[in-house]
Amino acid sequence: MPLSRRSLRRIAQTLTCLPLLTIARAQNGPHASWQAYGGAEDGAQYSSLKQVNRSNVTQLKPKWIASTGDEAVYAFNPLVIGYTLYALTEKDHILALDAATGKQKWSHSIHAKTPLLTNRGLTYWQSKSGSDARLIFAADNAIQEIDARTGKTIDAFGKDGRIDLREGLGRDPESLTVVQSYNPGRVFENLVIFGSATNEEYRSGPGDIRAFDVVTGRLIWTFHTVPHPGETGYETWPKDAWKTVGGANAWSSMALDSKRGILYIPTSSPKYNFYGADRAGKNLFGDSLLALDARTGKLRWYYQMVHHDIWDYDNASTPMLMTVRHNNKPVDIVAEASKTGFLWVFDRVTGEPLWPVEERHVPKSPMQGEETWPTQPFPSKPAVFARQAFTSKDLSPYLTPEEHDRLKQQLDAARNDGLFTPPSTQDTVEMPGNNGGANFGGVANDPVHGWIYIVSKDLPSMLKLTLPSTVTTSTKPASTAQGFVQPAGDPRTLEYKSGFGFMFDKNGLPVIDPPWTSLTAYDLNTGDIRWRVPVGEVPELAEKGITGTGSHFPKVNPVVTAGGLIFTGSNDRKIRALDSSTGKTLWEYEAPAAIEGMPAVYESNGREYIVFCAAGRDAARPHSIPGQPASQAPIHGSYISFALPQ
Repeated sequence: MPLSRRSLRRIAQTLTCLPLLTIARAQNGPHASWQAYGGAEDGAQYSSLKQVNRSNVTQLKPKWIASTGDEAVYAFNPLVIGYTLYALTEKDHILALDAATGKQKWSHSIHAKTPLLTNRGLTYWQSKSGSDARLIFAADNAIQEIDARTGKTIDAFGKDGRIDLREGLGRDPESLTVVQSYNPGRVFENLVIFGSATNEEYRSGPGDIRAFDVVTGRLIWTFHTVPHPGETGYETWPKDAWKTVGGANAWSSMALDSKRGILYIPTSSPKYNFYGADRAGKNLFGDSLLALDARTGKLRWYYQMVHHDIWDYDNASTPMLMTVRHNNKPVDIVAEASKTGFLWVFDRVTGEPLWPVEERHVPKSPMQGEETWPTQPFPSKPAVFARQAFTSKDLSPYLTPEEHDRLKQQLDAARNDGLFTPPSTQDTVEMPGNNGGANFGGVANDPVHGWIYIVSKDLPSMLKLTLPSTVTTSTKPASTAQGFVQPAGDPRTLEYKSGFGFMFDKNGLPVIDPPWTSLTAYDLNTGDIRWRVPVGEVPELAEKGITGTGSHFPKVNPVVTAGGLIFTGSNDRKIRALDSSTGKTLWEYEAPAAIEGMPAVYESNGREYIVFCAAGRDAARPHSIPGQPASQAPIHGSYISFALPQ
């Protein structure tokens, strides 16, 4: 006989009083709840729940709504432990909410003094007995912990409840302005492992990856992404580069294979982004996928996707851990989607590519002193998910005639030798642009079928290197064989810079023909593309009947479910459920604000919930329109939880 609702409520009340470990064990499998950023420590952005599915998703209704309490931008992925949902709101407060009702349990003020905050998610740890449960985050370049039950600061952690991340990096801590990442770390056993962010300038901080004891805060291991003497990769840099060169950091999300104890880490470009005369060589471990022993930090294997990066082509997405059938046998793989539009697929244990990779010759830099690497790796399969070329023939049909003519003239005169065209003092086309391809949170997978889904952005950039006005030379400038004029002197000491060069029209729309944002589905058993659809729309164009463009400058973080759905939101204020087999939109909901973060999918009292953070910057005016400030319109942000009617 089925239990009554009253009986179910009594059971729920009893469970609420149990240790969190007991509740966690009651949930079947790592993907049945949402206990880490991306759902689980593997970062799959997948839920095994299927109460909400293709047949009933149109019945979804808002169940509860919790205001963010301010007008700030949030891209936070809620965490759900047992019957509690954790959210970031109210000017950097961590809130504990009842996961079924949205009712507040407690609030913790972070008291952040700077905008530096792991504002995309939290990290959770609990002891084996379940008696000790902690939420871990970083603010103001320092790791902190609070009690997951009460929200109180754990003062015994580190020094007075803090670990200063600027310390122990071999640099003057006061000189390091940015160390922490906006993404949370990963927990393995009694370790919390953090990547880092660095600034975008010359002499930025090192991108070390570090593991700390969760209870004491003691440093356990460090992996140097710019190698020190005697370490693998040291010879791929100038001597003692680790003392001055930064970047090559892991600012995006990591993925943990907890059974093997292997952590997979994507790294970014070395700094400076667009000129590398002071860092001749391949520059390991920039733009690499690292496989580290999670207990010791020892290198298991690595693969570098871009040699000597001067394009800011970070590995910016979470590595996807899956099992596929390859050559008629099951293979555990790791897949990494990149800004270049390539999807890289490796044997998870050995690091061997599943399909051949060819090192191809690429254009040489015309800049004196800039030693571009002569080749770059090109995977033979899977096919690319983003466009890698942009000429005047590809200009948007929505440009005004005047804009079209101006841009055509600029493009036709620019250096444009395809992917990996080195920046110079002349206009240089970069496609995909440095904010194109795959970016943070834009990849999810279905581990049951071996399918992977990638949100990509087609946004060209126009790069141009210049010297600061303060640079002077006492000798006559030198001319290169290509006709470019450069100041005389040692190029390694010159600090050329370029803007990111995002190419928007006067209305803030990309100048390339749409779609501007796409969702591509792959079957990694075969390496083939299953389907591709535009994601989102531009409201101003949709009002004129122009659809299928995809949204512009989005931060789209999809989640896949066992119910055959892909849940995602975008800056057009639309929350959508797509059929994971076809890409067809099955359900839409217009939120009161734009969506920039990742939804959480969880179960509470036998009911499946999907909760979105609707607190993004509206699509009406992206921050990157040349000559225009970011929109300052108030954001009426909220967390919106959806469920089926009872």
